[in-house]
Amino acid sequence: MNSVMVPIRALGPQHRARIAEHLLGLSERDRYLRFGYPASDAQVQRYVELLNFERDALLGIFNRKLELIAMAHVAFSAMRDLGECAEFGVSVAGKARGRGFGARLFDRAILLARHRGVSMMFIHALSENTAMLRIARNAGASVRRDGPESEAWLQLPPAGFDTHMSKLMAEQFGEVDYRLKKQARQFWSLLSDVQEIRRGVQDGRHRAAE
Repeated sequence: MNSVMVPIRALGPQHRARIAEHLLGLSERDRYLRFGYPASDAQVQRYVELLNFERDALLGIFNRKLELIAMAHVAFSAMRDLGECAEFGVSVAGKARGRGFGARLFDRAILLARHRGVSMMFIHALSENTAMLRIARNAGASVRRDGPESEAWLQLPPAGFDTHMSKLMAEQFGEVDYRLKKQARQFWSLLSDVQEIRRGVQDGRHRAAE
């Protein structure tokens, strides 16, 4: 999976409904691991309503049906003294597990954070969230366990020219992939409508012949 480039797209306010659909579709266990508590539907909806797309970065992976199957939230500090810090959170739909999407989103988050001048990435997770902590450790993060909760932090090198170019290429790849999937979905939807019209015309002809 490491050698495969996964199309990741930046999410904006227009994706708020899809983000809610993705998070509400998580199992009770997955919600618990994502938020650190058994979030109710109302709490998930509140989280989505409060997303700050201007300050933070939301990243998503869509399947061919344009379903949001994995997403990451990179939260940047609103405090000037902590402006060089960011926090990473991720969720992956159950049907999309085992494809390395969480790790790919983390890689993209690091790229984005470095581009914005962040030098320290934090992850706060339940100690039982082994998948998230494995992603952090594989990236070289230091992990400290404090009972049921764990904290990980990763020192990021300053962004260079290669960082900016990689960010641009990743964004373009994600945008093009999403556009093609959207066009394909529109095409098949149109084709389905045309087929319905054809069947209606054929039925009309048969009835007229009778």
